[in-house]
Amino acid sequence: MKMANVFAKNLSSKQVMATDGTEIGILFNIVMDAATGNLINLIVKPDMSLDTSKYQTDDQYILLPFESVRAIKDYIVVDKNMAKGIHKESTAQ
Repeated sequence: MKMANVFAKNLSSKQVMATDGTEIGILFNIVMDAATGNLINLIVKPDMSLDTSKYQTDDQYILLPFESVRAIKDYIVVDKNMAKGIHKESTAQ
């Protein structure tokens, strides 16, 4: 239980970047399903230069599906297509 608290604290205000190197923004919060404990979305304060029109938004934040996360180290790295809601099946057409 202690490790999860430390890990969550380490995620606070972490930079979020796409797999292509695009800076998306700063992690603001995480949405979790209280019944299952599954992480649903990252709530990110977008970088000023980011075009947010292709992302799901909520007020001044963008919502990135947790399934788009590829790595968490110095940055949180997300798959850009999945973050925008574009799945590989739909791009293959």
